[in-house]
Amino acid sequence: MSFDWMKIPYAFLTLFIVVNYGFLLGALVQKIAARVGSRHGIPIWQNYVDMVKNYGQRTSITHGVMFYMGPVFRLSGGVGLLLFVPSIYGSYMFSNLSFAGDLILALYFIFFGTLGMALGAGESAHPHSAIGISRGLSQVTTAELPLALAVFSVSLQYHSLSVTEIVAAQQGGFMHWTLFTNPLAVTAAMLSFLGSMMRPPFDVVIAPQEIPIGPPTEYHSSYLALMQTNRAIFPVAKIVIFMNLFFGGASDWSTFFFKVFLIYMWSAFVGVVFPRFRVDQSIRWFLIWAVPFGILSIVLV
Repeated sequence: MSFDWMKIPYAFLTLFIVVNYGFLLGALVQKIAARVGSRHGIPIWQNYVDMVKNYGQRTSITHGVMFYMGPVFRLSGGVGLLLFVPSIYGSYMFSNLSFAGDLILALYFIFFGTLGMALGAGESAHPHSAIGISRGLSQVTTAELPLALAVFSVSLQYHSLSVTEIVAAQQGGFMHWTLFTNPLAVTAAMLSFLGSMMRPPFDVVIAPQEIPIGPPTEYHSSYLALMQTNRAIFPVAKIVIFMNLFFGGASDWSTFFFKVFLIYMWSAFVGVVFPRFRVDQSIRWFLIWAVPFGILSIVLV
């Protein structure tokens, strides 16, 4: 199979669009959470200011190679996930670098960034980082289980591991979406989505007001900027996967922005309504409520 080098510029254009959309969505969610708490909240452009400031700073502190590779792995997970799935269905320009069987690769990328971040933060030997890592890996592992079950159910339903083919099977009207043809799998996946976004009540890693900020405690300067950039890319990239697998994909950018916004707001709504779980409560919640839906979806398919 030959590689189409002409897709490279379009892939970078997709990345540029998603980064900016991710920054705006992140600021909007922070604004909503602040208003719910009777606060004014940050300006909508604050994330851009923070990113430019941090990219312009340097550090002379050293904790070893892996410590500084952590944010790189984290960003690679978000960028890789975005570029190896199609953003716009039926578009040559924005199909990115997707190929047959790319669903398995996408699942690897989802966990790749988290594991790299854990290895990097662990080398700092900071106790708060260790606490954040143990919490994060425990929750991520449990939250990924119902997602994996939902993905297996969908791949069995459509007899394909290609994201493009799965989107193609959902064309012809919204009643063909997996949301309506396999609602149990979508339920398991959307419950898993809450944990993967790490917003309340599942923000056990960052743990506001309890430990400083989990694994990123000692990260600063351009390394912190890499993590901020990934916070804009990774959530949108994960939502693109969910949109393609369960909600019919997007045939143009207006549909893309609309569907990504609605899926993003699902986690934001839950986050402003419910307080944070303890780690054991979070893990138990996924095992009791999300995993059974994933198992049932496979059984019924």
